Amino acid sequence: MKFNKETFIAGFALFSMFFGAGNLILPPNLGFKSGDMWLWVTLGFVISAVVLPLLGIFAHARLQGTMLDFGKKVSPTFSLIYCFIVYAISISLPSPRTASVTHEMAIQPFFGTSSLLTSTLYFALVLFFVLNRSKILNILGKFLTPIIFIVILSIICIGIFSSHLPMNPSEFETPVISGLLEGYQTFDAIGAVVVGGVIIISLRLKGQHSFEHNKSLIRKSGIIAGIGLFLVYAGLIYNGALFNTTFEKDITRTELLSGLSLQTLGSIGNTFLSVLVSLACFTTAVGIVTGTADFIKGVFKESQPAYIITAVFGCLLGILMGQLDVHDIIVVAIPALMFIYPITIILILLNVLPEKMSSQLIFRGVVITTIIFSLPDFLASIGFKEQVQPIMDIIPLGNYSLAWLLPALLVFVLMNIFLFYRNK
Repeated sequence: MKFNKETFIAGFALFSMFFGAGNLILPPNLGFKSGDMWLWVTLGFVISAVVLPLLGIFAHARLQGTMLDFGKKVSPTFSLIYCFIVYAISISLPSPRTASVTHEMAIQPFFGTSSLLTSTLYFALVLFFVLNRSKILNILGKFLTPIIFIVILSIICIGIFSSHLPMNPSEFETPVISGLLEGYQTFDAIGAVVVGGVIIISLRLKGQHSFEHNKSLIRKSGIIAGIGLFLVYAGLIYNGALFNTTFEKDITRTELLSGLSLQTLGSIGNTFLSVLVSLACFTTAVGIVTGTADFIKGVFKESQPAYIITAVFGCLLGILMGQLDVHDIIVVAIPALMFIYPITIILILLNVLPEKMSSQLIFRGVVITTIIFSLPDFLASIGFKEQVQPIMDIIPLGNYSLAWLLPALLVFVLMNIFLFYRNK
């Protein structure tokens, strides 16, 4: 498998669109709480925040259409509704969260300005990049991503080779599942189905129309982005665990990341961290708004005005939601994630499987099962936990927010067995 300059530019651009606010502030806090069980937590986190997004990119490489193709085997109506929900969540939560994190960690400590001013300037720049659509891959891949990677690897490597006290015991009863569910908050699996389409359209704008060439390029760029995400996540989780005796237990996610940069890079650490946070968050916001605008443009028959209106709306929504602090946005995101994430995971997995194992009938059966069995987790997350607890006690893994997993797997296996014998 050969990797050339074009592959690395696309891979770095993809990494930068994945790597945003949640990717920075969640892993250190996870490691901080996991302590001596950091390796098991990392395993769970990597499954939901690296492996699944990588499979999502592989699915895009296979389909090479839009996000509508992910759910078209269920039904065109389902696919359209699913896409609208995903894009609505994307521009309402992870995109504004990038501005909120940038303000809390990179702007307010130095300038003391209002979050409104930060969000306004921030999304004005995002809009500029989104409207210069054809240059996105080169700008992100050649310039911004290498800076992000160098700064964060500096924090990780210095932290690893510093002297440390013994780690505190883990706060988690089930570290693998805790890591898995925290990986939801990165939005990376959802990000894969959103920004994968950005890569495809960017390649076409550059004149790359060969299906096999693009398939190979997208897969290789996904592998590069996946390796980058794994190194960063594992390093940040391990650093959080190494320093979990250094900070108070009630430290916030953003305070912990700031503390780690100070411990590793010294007094200049906060300056480096500000650059890192700003760039990482910014590239993700550009990817999300671009992906959303691309989708709406496609729905309205490649209408450029639709693209511009969506981009402007996405940035205005980012300014409005960016007034919330990071913790509030994370709390608001939980119900949405409990519902849409299982469906996204199933669609990704079904789209990377061979055709004979993922027929239209299997798509429909597995997706409907996933929707039904993810409802208890969703209802529990919006305040009805007592009402659905008896149901969750009955369903395997129901008390671990994974009530949908085994039923979906069972239906998948049974339907494949049924179709095998019917065809035979």
